[in-house]
Amino acid sequence: MNIESQKSLKPYTTFAVDVNAKYFVQVNNISELQDLISDPLWQEEKHYIIGKGSNILFTKDFDGIIVYNNLEGIDIINEDEEKAMVGVAAGEDWHRFVMWTVDRGLWGIENLALIPGTVGAAPVQNIGAYGVEAKDTIVSVDVIDLVSGEVSTLRNDECDFGYRTSIFKQRPHYFVTKVTFQLSKQPHPRLEYGSMKDQLTQKGIEQPTLGQVAETVIAIRKSKLPDVGEISMAGSFFKNPITTSQHAQEILARYPDMPHFDLPDGQVKVPAGWLLETLGYKGIIDGKVGTYNKHALVLVNHGGATGAEVWEFAQKMMRHVHDTFGLDLEPEVIIM
Repeated sequence: MNIESQKSLKPYTTFAVDVNAKYFVQVNNISELQDLISDPLWQEEKHYIIGKGSNILFTKDFDGIIVYNNLEGIDIINEDEEKAMVGVAAGEDWHRFVMWTVDRGLWGIENLALIPGTVGAAPVQNIGAYGVEAKDTIVSVDVIDLVSGEVSTLRNDECDFGYRTSIFKQRPHYFVTKVTFQLSKQPHPRLEYGSMKDQLTQKGIEQPTLGQVAETVIAIRKSKLPDVGEISMAGSFFKNPITTSQHAQEILARYPDMPHFDLPDGQVKVPAGWLLETLGYKGIIDGKVGTYNKHALVLVNHGGATGAEVWEFAQKMMRHVHDTFGLDLEPEVIIM
């Protein structure tokens, strides 16, 4: 275990802002993590864990220890003719794991293909796309308490999963080490989203294979979003706001073409990307920051922007949406 001082975080975050960590350590196995927790420096300094750095924006230098989660490994724990239980180390690349399941004919997370980040971030954020969320297949999450060093396993119902949130956001002292998924060997395509149905219909596919579902998701995402590393960004910056049915009807009276999705609890989800595009934020440049030319929801560091400048631009967008629609945008990206 090597603890480095004044380490640049620019190579470790997809926003590529130039900030330093007072201390930086890469953890490759649980033993190294336990050694770190017992180090006197750990007790003296605040700390934060990162994976691929694809869902975080540092607005200033980090005055403490940044821990880079590099735990790797994928194992089939048990399986039968219908399903398989798979344990995945938290540092594994999420998209790589999705394609691993596709190659082995395991259904459940194919709609989450090409989402950037690590497996360990999946339960923390409860990542989701095209009608599927990580919580739908997660059986349990293994963690180490960074205060006590205690190792424990949380069942799905103990993770307090919600829309882009979980118990792990409330308890940042939990270091996710492994996530266990239950996946199906039987076809279970989730094609509720219109864009997926349209693409498959255009190809004349009525009963898509697992590979065809994943390929469709990847094609849709690539048509709207840049690949990680192509530009300096962190994917979708904001969550889709949720409002009351009455408020949604009031907005629809002014904007009849507003897409919206009715939720089981009677509330309505509105696409943040549509709100921002309606306000003219698609493909704009504001100094060194702006938005992607294909999607208003992707904030971009066009080169040399500070994290504070990116956040200032994001807050400008949030105020504009609130003033126009009466809706509050909430960052999906973690602001540090």
